[in-house]
Amino acid sequence: MANRAVLISSNERSERDVMPLVKMMTIAAWALLGIGLLLSLLNMDHFSDRNASLMVGIGFMVGSVHIYVIRTAIHLVHSRAASKNE
Repeated sequence: MANRAVLISSNERSERDVMPLVKMMTIAAWALLGIGLLLSLLNMDHFSDRNASLMVGIGFMVGSVHIYVIRTAIHLVHSRAASKNE
């Protein structure tokens, strides 16, 4: 087998556009937060850990926060890398 090395210049590496990913993750985080709030509010009558739809709603809300934090980290790292290259 022949191994081929592909060299990528630093200019090509730094030109990666993450804005579509950031926008998609923002939309996903807000959508999951809305679904979680809706599920939680509709199933508050039996506030217990045995209420599966309430627990799923809380899980959606926690998951949306995690997605938003990861989105913010990606955006900050990309912004710092872009400002460092200038």
